Amino acid sequence: MYKRLYEYMAFTCPLYKYQFGFRKNHSTSLALISVMDEIYHQIDHDNIIAGIYFDLQKAFDTVDHGILLAKMRNCGVRGIVLNWFRNYLSNRKQCHC
Repeated sequence: MYKRLYEYMAFTCPLYKYQFGFRKNHSTSLALISVMDEIYHQIDHDNIIAGIYFDLQKAFDTVDHGILLAKMRNCGVRGIVLNWFRNYLSNRKQCHC
């Protein structure tokens, strides 16, 4: 399912170009190079640069299932596949409380 959905989403609803997590050929090293390139570009144009960076541990645990399903539907995922995901996410806890 992952492979089919990933290929479909890449074709119909491309991810943001700076989305590096969980993508083939988009490593954390590439993310760092991209940030450094932008910093150097801004320095070359005498701009002031500030950055705040943080990592959300277990970020997927914070995703609202309703929003996720709505985004999938907006990208064209419907019918049996959308219902399969809806059923999978139903009655699941997002944290170990």
